Amino acid sequence: MILPKVRDPRFVTIRRGGTLTDADHRLLALWAASCAEHVLGLFESAQPGDPRPRQAIEHARAWVRGEVKMMQARAAGGHAMGAARDLSGAARHAAYAAGQAGAVAHVAAHELGAAAYAIKAARAAAPEGESEAAGRLECQWQRDQLPEAIRELVLDDQRLRNDICWSVFDC
Repeated sequence: MILPKVRDPRFVTIRRGGTLTDADHRLLALWAASCAEHVLGLFESAQPGDPRPRQAIEHARAWVRGEVKMMQARAAGGHAMGAARDLSGAARHAAYAAGQAGAVAHVAAHELGAAAYAIKAARAAAPEGESEAAGRLECQWQRDQLPEAIRELVLDDQRLRNDICWSVFDC
């Protein structure tokens, strides 16, 4: 479970009664796509013939550009999650990260799912005894990618949802 029981209005667009601007929603989607893409190789090295996670990331970015509808990006995210189901470890988490990135077009709060699963992928791929350090490095890399316009929003979201996101944001 990565979404809170009660939706944070800061992650609901203004037209749906929240406070999130369309511009910030797009920035969240781009950041989530970057987080997922950063670990995508962990999936692709295990499943080189399966394009679904990469397609989810591409659809997230295409949604930002207005080239695909929200439903298409969300569906691509679902397909990426389907690619994860029969896997384990880093490859599974990387595919889930891509799926979450695709879902940001539908629910902005999935941005943290993409980041959390990417950190889990980095941890799972690390040599024995180095997983915590690898997770902290991935978390810090992600924070370095945050656009200033959404930085405080995401950092506060990480603080608030860290417990339900496997405490991966302790970096």
